[in-house]
Amino acid sequence: MPSAILRLPAVKARNGLGRSTTYLRISQGLWTKPVSLGGRAVGWPENEVSALIGARIAGRSNAEIRALVARLMADRATVV
Repeated sequence: MPSAILRLPAVKARNGLGRSTTYLRISQGLWTKPVSLGGRAVGWPENEVSALIGARIAGRSNAEIRALVARLMADRATVV
């Protein structure tokens, strides 16, 4: 269960990447898609950001990170 939704500036500060690179990674399947917060606002669950950063630190391959992204996105569908 996520403890918070992080907006893009907080995500950028945590992952060290810029906006364009974050969205490029989303298109490559290497980062989760943002959650709509209404209007034009989006954010990412804090637990997903932590999991993805942890996977990078642990040296996981892109294939392993894609599998993690798929699992995180599937887990979103089961949260009530």
